[in-house]
This record gives sequence, structure tokens and C-alpha cells, in this order.
Amino acid sequence: MTARINLQSHAHWLLLVTVLVLWQSVCGLFDVSEFLFPSPARIAQQFWEHHAVILAHAWRTWWVTMLGFAISIVVGVLLGCLMGSSRLAYAAMYPLMTGFNALPKAAFVPILVVWFGIGVGPAVLTAFLISFFPIMVNIATGLATLEPELEDVLRVLGARRTDVLWKVGLPRSMPYFFGALKVSITLAFVGTTVSEMTAANEGIGYLLISAGSSMQMGLAFAGLLVVGAMAMAMYELFARMERRLTGWAHRGQA
Repeated sequence: MTARINLQSHAHWLLLVTVLVLWQSVCGLFDVSEFLFPSPARIAQQFWEHHAVILAHAWRTWWVTMLGFAISIVVGVLLGCLMGSSRLAYAAMYPLMTGFNALPKAAFVPILVVWFGIGVGPAVLTAFLISFFPIMVNIATGLATLEPELEDVLRVLGARRTDVLWKVGLPRSMPYFFGALKVSITLAFVGTTVSEMTAANEGIGYLLISAGSSMQMGLAFAGLLVVGAMAMAMYELFARMERRLTGWAHRGQA
């Protein structure tokens, strides 16, 4: 049993190592050009040669993403509480928000550039626009699916509507909330990177365009892996917070 748990906890590292070994083997065996598909060794070499530049761009992408993500949490929670606590608001807002979420967020970047200019503004807003919807929907779902019988019992005991929301509804929505955070943070990095590719002179997105135009594919892949590593780190942070704060919702799981 202990061995099984240890294997599960390290499964992602084993898979990563396997993928890297296969990747390196295919590139070496078929002599794949680094201009088409660089090997992990070439990517590591490029990262080491340009690590100062990569890390500077990564820092810009990280704090811009965190700013947009923080805004998405605030807006998503507020709208989710409104939709989840009111059937009228849910019926009125959910179809409109679903339609808005279907719009390609990259199409907003040129509009945001006109409004805010090239720089931080479009990247922050793109990260926000692409990541608030899962948070809003999950909070609304957690509140809207509160058992009617439980709510009736609380009302009989003298609880007001706000008491039901704050003391029962929101705590019950925490597993939904953390699930949404783990999805939204990855989307936020996507939004920031896409915006930086067209509306910034800093960040990993800008680095990708610069590296691609100069045919430094190893550098471009290094930038992509840094974005992936930052997203994975934030995902793991929220997963640990989820296990710590909502363990009651996951009891009995292996």
C-alpha cells in the first residue's frame, strides 16, 4: 500500500522523465533539425546560455498573470455569489456569460491595445477575461446546488438568507472554488502569453516571437517550458491548499 502511494505521488515525474528520454532519443535517432524540433539537450543549452533574459521575461509574465488572475478571482467570486444566490440572476446572466466565454479572447487584444496601448494593460485584462469564467461558474454551481432540505432546516432554525450563504453555501463551495482556481491559473498564463505576443515588448510571449523570427527554436521552446513550469507550480500550490482546507470533501480517497 505504501509503495502504491509513493508511486502515485511520483507518477508525474516518472512520466516527465519518460517523455524527455523518448524525445531526446527520437531527435538523436532521426537526426531532427533543431530548427524544426530541438531536442531537450538543445533546449537546456539554450536556456543556460540565455537564462538571464528568459528569467527577466518570465518574471514579467508571472506578475502580470498574477495581477490579472487576482482580478478574475474577485470578479468571479462576486458574480458567482450573485448568480448562485438568486435564481433570477442565474437565469439572466448564465446564458450571456456563456456566450461571452465562447468569444476568442485573442480577438480582444487589438481592441485592448487601442484602449490601453501596448504594455501591461492588455496582458492583464486578457489574463482576466480568459480566467474569470470557470471561477464564476463553479462558485455559482456550488451555491445553486445547496440541498433545499438543508436550507429549509436552517430557515426553520432562524437562519437568514445571508447566514445560509456565508455559513453553509460558501464553505460548501470551496471544493468547486479550488477546482476552478487550478483550471483558471493555467488559462491566465495562456491569456498573458497570447497578449504579449502581439501587444508587448516584454514577457515570454514577446520572447517567443523574437526567438521564432531569428530561428532560435531552442530558445522558443525554453520559453514555453518556463511558462509551463510556472503554471504547474501555481497548480500545485492550489492543489496543496485544496487538500489542506477542504480535506473534509475528499475523505476516503486513496
